[in-house]
Amino acid sequence: MEAIAQTSPSPESSEPQDSDDSSNSDATEQVDLDSETIKNSPVLQRWLEDIPDVLSEIRSDPSFRTRLRLGYSQFPSTDQAGGFNVGIEDVFIGQTGLTVSADYQATFEGDRQAYGADLRYYIRPLGSYINVAPVVGYRYLETDEYTTDDLNLGLRFLLALSRTGAADISLTQTWVAPGGDEEVGITTLSVGYALTEDLRISTDMQKQNSSFNKDSRVGIVLEWML
Repeated sequence: MEAIAQTSPSPESSEPQDSDDSSNSDATEQVDLDSETIKNSPVLQRWLEDIPDVLSEIRSDPSFRTRLRLGYSQFPSTDQAGGFNVGIEDVFIGQTGLTVSADYQATFEGDRQAYGADLRYYIRPLGSYINVAPVVGYRYLETDEYTTDDLNLGLRFLLALSRTGAADISLTQTWVAPGGDEEVGITTLSVGYALTEDLRISTDMQKQNSSFNKDSRVGIVLEWML
């Protein structure tokens, strides 16, 4: 009987705990951190208030960012002519995988230029490290050998090495006027690396292949991440 009495819960232990147990002060004791550390950490404060749905955020929070671009271009196939390029990459439309991009590039002498705008739809969740997007848009091309403008169709492959946009590699293959006599295939490889939280440097290597000529462009670009 003594053993039963000793193991029986006391009246105090059977009473419901006070609602203050869920307060920040008790949460602080549970994680064994001083209040100053929590005060200086927005992440800890957020987790103590409510545990976030990390999986949902990984799927919806993009692993790449919208970027304004300005840089220098070299055109090896056009007598090594120098030029420039400007553009904006991946402006998100709402919370979807649909983005808008536009660019303009030309030699300083104006004997070669190209511009256009594209819609990209990223098929995989935006937080994925690897993604692919069909591309549809319009493009104008002007070189010493030919001038054409038409529908631009293709695919873009993206490898995001960092979810913050600090580093990534992309390969884009499109065709202007696909299936026609003036079809031009454009292959673009781009590698970007962050210098600061919002500023990146990127290199572009591009090939234009048509029945008229084979053209090339290389560039170095500064990108401001929005």
